[in-house]
Amino acid sequence: MLQVLILYVIVMNIFGFYMMWSDKRKARRDAWRTPERNFFIVSLLGGSIGCWAGMYVFHHKTQHIKFTVGIPVVLLLQISVLLWLLSKLVSAGS
Repeated sequence: MLQVLILYVIVMNIFGFYMMWSDKRKARRDAWRTPERNFFIVSLLGGSIGCWAGMYVFHHKTQHIKFTVGIPVVLLLQISVLLWLLSKLVSAGS
């Protein structure tokens, strides 16, 4: 089960990184763009590190406060939930 969860998170982060690259490419070509809410959906579903990394690697969405603050907030919430779950697992095992 843990391996499946780890694989899921890896895939979501690769997808989030890809979305930033793809949308930056579309922006340069004046093509149809990815809706901003989709970046947050992917982040909330576990791809926050990939989206955050993609923002800075591709210099995309870095001028938008809702991205420069929102994506890291999602990541911090995910880390908090993970630490809480781990503490529950450790306390249940002792």
